[in-house]
Amino acid sequence: MERIIEVEKFSEESSFESSLRPLSWKEYIGQEKIKKNLQIFIEAAKKRGEALDHTLFFGPPGLGKTTLATIIANQMQSAIKIIAAPMIEKSGDLAAVLTNLEEGDILFIDEIHRLSPAIEEILYPAMEDFRLDIIIGSGPAAQTIKIDLPRFTLIGATTRAGMLSHPLRDRFGMHFRLEFYKPQELAKIIANAANKLGKAIEKEAALEIAKRSRGTPRIALRLLRRVRDFADVANEKSINVERTLEALEALGVDERGFDELDLRLLKLLAEAKGRPLGLSTIAAALSEDEGTIEDVIEPFLLANGYIERTARGRIATIKTYELLKLSPKMQSTLF
Repeated sequence: MERIIEVEKFSEESSFESSLRPLSWKEYIGQEKIKKNLQIFIEAAKKRGEALDHTLFFGPPGLGKTTLATIIANQMQSAIKIIAAPMIEKSGDLAAVLTNLEEGDILFIDEIHRLSPAIEEILYPAMEDFRLDIIIGSGPAAQTIKIDLPRFTLIGATTRAGMLSHPLRDRFGMHFRLEFYKPQELAKIIANAANKLGKAIEKEAALEIAKRSRGTPRIALRLLRRVRDFADVANEKSINVERTLEALEALGVDERGFDELDLRLLKLLAEAKGRPLGLSTIAAALSEDEGTIEDVIEPFLLANGYIERTARGRIATIKTYELLKLSPKMQSTLF
């Protein structure tokens, strides 16, 4: 079964999600503290006639980092250029991007932790002094050319803040951690999205999807799309709670938002009976990529107290044993 929360590259983001992206603070639901602070910082920068300070967004995937960058650009009345860090393979790639920026532009780099150290070194003077240092030639004949850059704002987004180098992290003037959304917030997002799609949705149905969306708007919108398919095939003009439950059951998403892979991970840890398991061990047992486990599966389970990370590895909590109706001391074979 295809996992509903599988990580996507930014360049593969569907037009469906893009068309539903809010473009103003009024449309943007959730992350209230971040919104309030950003509104103040943007207003201050506009009053001074300056570019906004470099900004770093971090947190699990699908919480709205790209959306926030787009809204910032709209509020600053600036052009935004979006690029994924893996696409910047050599110094010339970054130089081409930077030299094409204009005064006040915003450069958004997604998954910025994946920049190579050599690329980061070029980025430092660009962020601090708005200067690009390019080395031409090699050996004794090598020359350094300095190119002045317009004052721009770099917005970085990452799902792994811990992998950012300290020099790069310190050059961002603002750091914001995005939190998981509450079901009520997600229900509003779902209702607004359904309205844009021209499909009415019952309040109870929107809340049911929200509860199973792992606190993540991206997942909520994907589930909405699948539920809408069920409603369309049934020739229903609106999405009701009965059709919603049918669709979610068919997708294998339970009332907590867990799917088969979540439950397999929890059962694996429960079977260890308190013995910590390392990430590589878990990945091998589940036949899954370590990055998917660490970036996609674990954050929600950690935030909701189902697993814990220790210095020696991951362990199941009492909450997991209660979910699986097992005793921590119980000897059982779960696979």
